[in-house]
Amino acid sequence: MCRHLGWLGAPRSVASLVLDPPQSLLVQSYAPRRQKHGLMNADGWGAGFFDHGVVRRWRSDKPLWGDASFASVAPALSSGCVVAAVRSATIGMPIEASASAPFTDGQWLLSHNGVVDRGVLPPTGAAESTVDSAVLAALIFARGLDALADTIAEVGALDPNARLNILAANGSRMVASTWGDTLSMLRCPDGVVLASEPYDDDPGWSDIPDRHLVTVADSHVELTPLKGSV
Repeated sequence: MCRHLGWLGAPRSVASLVLDPPQSLLVQSYAPRRQKHGLMNADGWGAGFFDHGVVRRWRSDKPLWGDASFASVAPALSSGCVVAAVRSATIGMPIEASASAPFTDGQWLLSHNGVVDRGVLPPTGAAESTVDSAVLAALIFARGLDALADTIAEVGALDPNARLNILAANGSRMVASTWGDTLSMLRCPDGVVLASEPYDDDPGWSDIPDRHLVTVADSHVELTPLKGSV
């Protein structure tokens, strides 16, 4: 499992989203408040953002709390679209920087909070790593994010034990799914945050129901039940 976060709106520093809040991803790497599976997220981390349309990423296989270089640079990195995550590796999966979200196809940044049997996923040959999340990301990229709802429903039917919380963004649009784990949303005057769990105690946070698709564009938010919803 992992914890992830996405921002779409006016430019903000990466530090203000990932490191500075009282229950930031940094804190969630060692003390998550709502995580259902696992106790810590110390098997790597990643932060991605769009820089004038170009995807930039910083990923590691080490705990986020131990990366002083990222902490020193993150306040200077600013973007209107950010996707970041801290990782708790699925048992049996390798711990390597390429296994840490966000993954990318050059157009989208994508994080997977969950677990899936790689055996049910059709091969695409383009995964960044052998881990389940990377293989799933490659499948989603191959089919396109417009088909995310159908892909999630199909994979969920093939693996009933799968947890398929996806968070992806392309600079002007953000999409996310809830399938087996938590996701919260905070609407701000200058944008929208989607996160596995709130990074502070702002009363404006709202929980997204399970088995829903969230689409954010131009500050407009749309929630759609996924196929297979109970």
